[in-house]
Order: sequence, then structure tokens, then C-alpha cells
Amino acid sequence: MGRQSHREYFSGHVHGASTAISTTSTSTSISDDNNNTDLVWPFGKLEDLDHDDIREAAYEIFFTACRSSPGFGGRNALSFYSSQDHHGNGDGGSMHGSGGRVSAVVTMTPTSKVKKALGLRMLKRSPSRRMSMSSVNGGGSTPSVSPISHHGHSNSVSFYSSGGFSTVATRPRRPLTSAEIMRQQMRVTEQSDNRLRKTLMRTLVGQMGRRSETIILPLELLRQLKPSEFNDMSDYHFWQRRQLKILEAGLLNHPSIPLEKSNSLAKRLREIIRASKSKPIDTGKNSDTMRTLCNCVVSLSWRSANETSSDACHWADGFPLNTHIYISLLQAIFDIRDETLVLDEVDELLELMKKTWSTLGINRSIHNVCFTWVLFQQYVATNQMEPDLLCAAYNMLTEVAIDAKKIDREAAYVKLLMSMLVSMQKWAEMRLLHYHEYFNKTTVGGVENLLPLALSSMKILGEDVTIKEGEGSKKGDTMLVDSTSDCVDHYIRSSLKNAFAKIIANENLKNAKVGERAEVSEALLQLAKETEDLAVRERELFSPILKRWHPTAAGVAAVTLHQCYGAVLKQYLAGTSILNSEIVEVLQRAAKLEKVLVQMVVEDSEECEDGGKGIVREMMPYEVDSIIMKLLRQWLDERLNQAKELLCRVKETETWNPKSKSEPYAQSVVELMSIAKEMVNGFFEIPIGITDDSVLDLAEGLEQLIQEYTTFVASCGSKQSYLPSLPPLTRCNGDSKFFKLWRKANPCTTRVAEITQFMKTEGQHPHPSTSRGTQRLYIRINSLHYLASHLHSLDKTLSLSPRVSTRNRFSMHLGVGCTSSSYFEHVNASIQAACDHVSEVAAYRLIFLDSCPVFYETLYVGDVANSRLRPAIRILKQNLALLTAILTDHAQALAMKEVMKASFEAFLMVLLAGGPSRTFQRSDHEMIEDDFDSLKRVFCTCGEGLLSEDIVQREAEVVEGVISLMGQTTEQLTEDFSIVTCEASGIGSISGGQKLPMPPTTGRWNRADPNTILRVLCHRNDRAANNFLKKSFQLAKRN
Repeated sequence: MGRQSHREYFSGHVHGASTAISTTSTSTSISDDNNNTDLVWPFGKLEDLDHDDIREAAYEIFFTACRSSPGFGGRNALSFYSSQDHHGNGDGGSMHGSGGRVSAVVTMTPTSKVKKALGLRMLKRSPSRRMSMSSVNGGGSTPSVSPISHHGHSNSVSFYSSGGFSTVATRPRRPLTSAEIMRQQMRVTEQSDNRLRKTLMRTLVGQMGRRSETIILPLELLRQLKPSEFNDMSDYHFWQRRQLKILEAGLLNHPSIPLEKSNSLAKRLREIIRASKSKPIDTGKNSDTMRTLCNCVVSLSWRSANETSSDACHWADGFPLNTHIYISLLQAIFDIRDETLVLDEVDELLELMKKTWSTLGINRSIHNVCFTWVLFQQYVATNQMEPDLLCAAYNMLTEVAIDAKKIDREAAYVKLLMSMLVSMQKWAEMRLLHYHEYFNKTTVGGVENLLPLALSSMKILGEDVTIKEGEGSKKGDTMLVDSTSDCVDHYIRSSLKNAFAKIIANENLKNAKVGERAEVSEALLQLAKETEDLAVRERELFSPILKRWHPTAAGVAAVTLHQCYGAVLKQYLAGTSILNSEIVEVLQRAAKLEKVLVQMVVEDSEECEDGGKGIVREMMPYEVDSIIMKLLRQWLDERLNQAKELLCRVKETETWNPKSKSEPYAQSVVELMSIAKEMVNGFFEIPIGITDDSVLDLAEGLEQLIQEYTTFVASCGSKQSYLPSLPPLTRCNGDSKFFKLWRKANPCTTRVAEITQFMKTEGQHPHPSTSRGTQRLYIRINSLHYLASHLHSLDKTLSLSPRVSTRNRFSMHLGVGCTSSSYFEHVNASIQAACDHVSEVAAYRLIFLDSCPVFYETLYVGDVANSRLRPAIRILKQNLALLTAILTDHAQALAMKEVMKASFEAFLMVLLAGGPSRTFQRSDHEMIEDDFDSLKRVFCTCGEGLLSEDIVQREAEVVEGVISLMGQTTEQLTEDFSIVTCEASGIGSISGGQKLPMPPTTGRWNRADPNTILRVLCHRNDRAANNFLKKSFQLAKRN
């Protein structure tokens, strides 16, 4: 018999308990991937025994137990085959002699109750499926059935003639006996079968009624068979070693009755077995070694647990040897030509195998466990090609569950059962926890078959098998299973999490994790697509099956995927503080995925009692819209903060120098509006639905920023800082020391002469008197107008952009009844006010500071005739020319108007608050009026009509009114003063001896103002005015 076989179901387990099953079929290609190699052998390991050793021992025990059955020698004398007889009977010896009698054949068309009960289909082959042929010229002998070759193909049946091959006429074929079927199924050679029959014939001479469990078969084989009956000594030595190893396993290593270490018989037996490794032992009748071996084996085999006499020997009933042998027998029920099929003769074969129970210590419960395992193992070993095997294993689990509930079960049985169930459960759960990996569209039915088996195994483990910490312990009982729906729920969640993790582990996604942000975003988009595909695959393939055990299978799957992708999305967003097109695309794709998953939950929850509320509560929304708005707010805040940082820097460094000659505005306003423009453009480039709320948030942020900058620009002081203080009111005195000195002094050395000379010089060589400070104010004005113009452009962009979807909040923002359509209404008003303010300050600085030497300080000093306005006008024209050269076109009109107003006010102050150096005669009226007309013409003609005559005339009315007062007589002035003073004070008229009240200085000068008339009188150089002021107010004379 060959040492190797190609049905090595147990070879791995014999050498190691943790080794997984590996099977090579004769007709079925079985892959070596994880589908078939991760089923753990649960029944312990046997040292030094391989699958062939176990298989041959199993056949020997089986044949011995069935020796009295038809086909094994029953009703007929036991026959054996001559090794020299090529035409001898090689199919089990059911034919003997030349009589041609057929004995103990199987049914021609068997009908299997076992297969029917297990849900296995009949093979439905022709009755000649298992037939042997009788030779025409060979009497009753049958042809030799050669053993299966190493490649799994049986040799053809042929006969030999002296000249070589020849075709032999044959008789009609007959059905094989059970013995023949078993020998073929277990691949036993004729030589081995012949030796076995010969041994039994010699052993049972005169003891035909001897029970098989009293026969120590390996010992009998060693006694009866001699080296001469083998091909060579090596073959005999190998056979002898196998028999001794079987005895060692059954009596020493795994005895059914515990063996003391000090047992002398066991020690002696170990010595003999050890000695047989180097050479065969002498098994002759006169051999001392053989006598010692027989004595040790017989004594150890017939031991009993309670030291009482026993009616059976115990040499093969210890665990796990008995289980290995019995499972090897059970493997014979599978067709060697197609190992996914169970023989139709399984009923007869199982009934015969039952005869080995007494020898192997097997009972019905242990048989059910082993048979369940064999069916399940075969399903795995044949690449799970035959689902009927899995269904049969599940049906057998029903019987196992009944056995497990029996109260009289033994501890050994519980251990055996638990080992098998745990192994099956682990294998099944490995696939159910990863069913997306193990099953596809063509194999999805496997889930439907595997899940009931896994649940049944788990139920038996949890409800029927008690795990105890110690033998007899009443504590530590553990339940191993939850409800069915909870288990299925766990399978669904685990499988989808594993499938999702496998997607993430994809090479592209793995690389993206360490790549650029754009690559990560692209990976998230791909992940969302594959997650959606996974959800669709789950809904279409697996959920309809799993729904039988879980009411919301698809809903659980959707929630699991929603949570998985949500975790990745959260991690992605954790490192995100900006909003760009990539992030928005990821979020929008996440929203689409969420919609698909929510729809799955809704559709799957229609029939639930709570309407699916429980499962829906597990779905924490992605809240894409709120995330986008949050990121948009962060985006706005970040850019506004950048602009604010610029503004803070500008406040410290801005010098108000022009950016260039062609760009007469500050660099800061250019940078500020550039940031604002980029912000607006970037805002509308974000691929989201822009609402008016978002636009208003942007506009409000920009408005606050620009408002702050406008306030900074307008922070340039006020006109009051440039106005001279009003001198105290005094009355003119013709005999005053000033005039006496003026008349006596040399004209070239007097102050008046110096001023006159200065004004003549300035008049001949006029040049602008505008200071650098005033020019910087012009740059401020230009900056404000630059700000206003670009703000208008931004406003137009915000208002007319087609990206904005709604305008409902816009009207609310503007207020009821407001006709403006500007987002920057308030800041526009602030900019205009700032322009007015800075223009006013610049004008007063130009007139009262820069032009003070030729205007306020020198005009009409001494006398009018020698200090006219003409030189000042020439310089004013130069200043205005510079003003128009610096200021932008839009800023010139306002600035010119403010300069005009400042000039008119300076002219008034010369006339009304000129101090003691100025006195006027009534006759000066015409010269003053002429000077003022010249001043008006300057503003009417300067700048190509920047100011219309109407505007100039309107502003000049006050000054002209005062000039007209200077043309009146002193008497008229005093009379008018008395009237308006009384009216203003409310005293009506002055009675005798009553003095006029001093009118207050309001600064709002005009010809009807009492204070204005009083000041004209104070500057009137005649006696009548002097006396009136002295009498009415006791004003001091000028020194």
C-alpha cells in the first residue's frame, strides 16, 4: 500500500491541532486560499500518525467489526487473494471459486433515508454505476480493481494474455457489495485487504462467534503476518511501525482509562516500540520480545476503570484516537470521483460503521457530532461548491442540539461538542464578519446557508453547553450568545466596517493620506463613490437575505456606512479651516451619499413598529450645510483678520505720501481695496449656493473694515486748530501811540513798510505756499475718493452677481421704505463725511496757516491802500493750481469750495477781528469791495468751472453784507446797532440813562448780527465811533 494519499483531510491535524484542513480532491480543484485553509481541526492531535496510518487502521477496524456481515465473509468462508493471481478477485472478495455465486450485493436502485433527511439529492446515475464484471473465461472471479493512482484517476480494467493486452469478453456487470465500495472508497489495496482477511481467518479459527471489540487487531496482525508476506523488509518494517504506533496511541498516549506514569507494563511497551524504530522486532512464536509485547498489550487493553473484570478491551477507544479513526471512516461516504457528492449507499455504509462503535467507544451523540463535522468539513474542503453539504451539516446540528440538552451527557462529550462548535463557529464567523469579502453576486446564496448554521452553533454554545471554570464548579457559567437579531446586526456592522476599511486601505487612498491636500480631497470623493457602491451592493445582494433574521438589515448597513464615512469626513475636516472648491466638492458629495443612505433607512423601516426611529437615531447628520456655513464664516473671518492686520500696520506706518505721480493716493488704500476685491472674487468662486445672508455677512464685514479705515483717514484734526483767536474788542483812537509812532518813524523801518515791501515782493514773484502737511491732506482726500469709487465697484459686484439665489433679507437689511440698493450705504455716507471734513481741514490749513503771511497777517495792516489783496490773490491762484494738480477730478470741486469758504472767512476776520493793527475809514469801502470782487473772480474762474457763480455768490453774501456795513456812516451804524441789540436782547428800546448790553460773539457774522456791527464800529477810525464805544461799553483805547 502506498504511503501517500491525495485525500489528506487529516494529515495536518495529526501533526498539529492548530493546522487548518487541506484537501486535494480527485476530481475537484480545491484552492489553497483562506476559503479552505482556515478551518481549524477541533479534535486534538496524534503524534507520529499521518492520515494514511489512520485510514488503514480505520479500514482494518471496520472490516473486523463487519466480518460477520454479508460481503465481509458472513454466510461464506472468509476468502483472501493470492498475490500471484492476476485474475483474482480484487473487489472485496464477494465472489469465491468458480461457481459464480453473487453474495451480499447492494440494492440496485438504492433510496437513501439519510440523504432525504439531510436534504441531499440522489445521484440518479444508472444502476450500472457501481458494477463489477465477471470474466467469461475466468469462472466466477472478478477482475482486479486497481487502487486509485496518485493523480486521482482509477486505472482501467484489463486482462493480460501471454502476448500482451487482449480484449476479453465479459459477462454482464453486477452491483458492488458494501465491502467492495468501502475498500474502493478508502483506497485499500488488494494486498492489504488480502493480508487482513488472512489474519482474521487465522485468528478466528474455532472462534467464529468472537466479538470484534475483544480482538486487539494490531496485535493479531503482528502475530499472524510475517515478513515473507510483504514485498520486501522495508515494506514490512513500515507496516509493523504503523501497527505499533496505533498501539502506542491507543494504550499509552491516549488511553480511555487513565494510565499511571509508573506502570511497568507501559514502560516496557514504550521500550519495545522505541526499539522498533531502527529495525523490525521479531514476531516469531519463540521471540521473547513478542511474548513481552503480547503480555503488555493484552494487560493494558483489558484494564477497567474500577479494577473489575471487563468484557471488552480498550485499545482504540481513547480520545482523540477514536475520533480520528471514526471520522476517517465517515469520509468514505463521499464519492471519490466527485467529492462534493454523498454516495447513495450511505445508509448501508453508516449502518456498517455503527458496528465499530463498541471498539472505538462511540455512541449516538458522538456519532452525530462527528458526522456533522464531516459534512461541514467536506463543504469547506471542496471549495464550498456544494451548498447541500452545508445544509446537511445544519440539519445534523438539529440532532446535535437535541443531544446537547440531555442531562446525562458526559464531560468528554461536552468537550468534544464544544471543540467542534467553536471551530465551525470561528470559520463561519470569519466569513460572516467579512461577507463582502468572501461572497459575491454568484455566491451570495452561501450567506443564506451559512448564517443559520452559525446561529445554530452559537445557540447551542450559549444555551445548551455550560462552560465551567473547573470540573463540578457551579460558578463561572457563561452565556455565549445574544439574540439572533443582535448577532446578525453584529455581522452586518462588522462586515461593512471591514469592507470600508479595505476601501481605505486601497493603494490610492493610502498614498493620498500622505499627499497634498488636493490628493486627499480626491481620495475622499473616490471613497464616497465606493461607499455608495458598497451600500447599493449591500441593498441588492445581502439585505434581502439578512432581512429574514433582522427586520432592518439594510437600515443597519446604511447607518454603519454613514458612521464610517462620517468618521473619515470628520477627520478630514478637523484639519480644515478654509473653504475652497475642493472642500465644498467633498462636502457636497458627502451630502449626496448621506441622502442615498437615509433613503435606504427609510425604505427599510416602513414595516418596523417604531417606523425606524431607533435606527435613525444612530445616524448623526453630516450637517453639510452648517459645516459649509461655518467654514464660510471662518473663511470670511480669516480674510477680514488679514485686512485688519494690514489696517493696524497702516496706522503705524502710513505717511500719506502718494503712491506715484500717476497714482496720487496712499499705498494703504490700494492694498486694502485689493484685499477686499480678492475677498469678493474668492467668495463668488466658492462653488456653493450663495444666499443673500452670506452676501450680507461679507458686506457687513467689509463695511466695518472700510469704516475703520475711513475713520483713520479722517483723523486729521479740525479747522479750529488753524483759526486764530479773536483779539479783544478795542476802540480806535486817532491820537493813539501807534499812529503817533507811525507818523514819526521812518517808513523803511516801520512794520507797515516791511509788510508793504513783503507783499510787493511776493506779488512780483508769486509761488505756492502750500505746505507738505497740506499736500498730505490732499492725499487723504484722494484716498477717500479712491475708496469710494472701488467700494462702488464692489457694491455693484455684490448686487448684480448671478450667483446670489435670494434677495429677501436684503430689503430687511436696508429697512422699510429705503430706496437705496447699496450694501455699503452707511460707509458711503461716512466716506462722504470724511471727504467733507478733510477738505475743510485742508482748506483752513492752506488759508490760515500756509497763506497766513500774505493773507490774514498782512492784508489791510496799517491802511487799506498800501496793503491790498492783489499779492495774496496771486499766491492763492498758485495754491489752487497746485491743489487741482494733486487732487483727482472728483475731489477738486469740494476742495475748491472749502478753500473758498476758508478764504471768505479769513477775509471776514481781517475786517472784523483784525486786531489793533487794522483800522478802516468809510472811504475804504470801495477798495475793500473791489478786493473782494477780485477774490470771488478767482474761484469763479479757477479750475475750469469747478464752482459756479451761483455757488460763489451764495457763499459771498455774508461777506458782502459786512462790506456794505463798512460803507455806512457811523451814525447809521450806531443806530442800526442799537436797534438790533435791543431786539436781540428783548429790551425793546433804550430809556434814559440805560446802557446797551454787550452782544455776545457767536461767530456767525452777518450784517444783522449785533456783534458784527459792533466789530465794524470798533474798526471805524473816527471820533463819533470812538465816543459811542466809550460811552456805551467803556471799551479800552488801542495802545
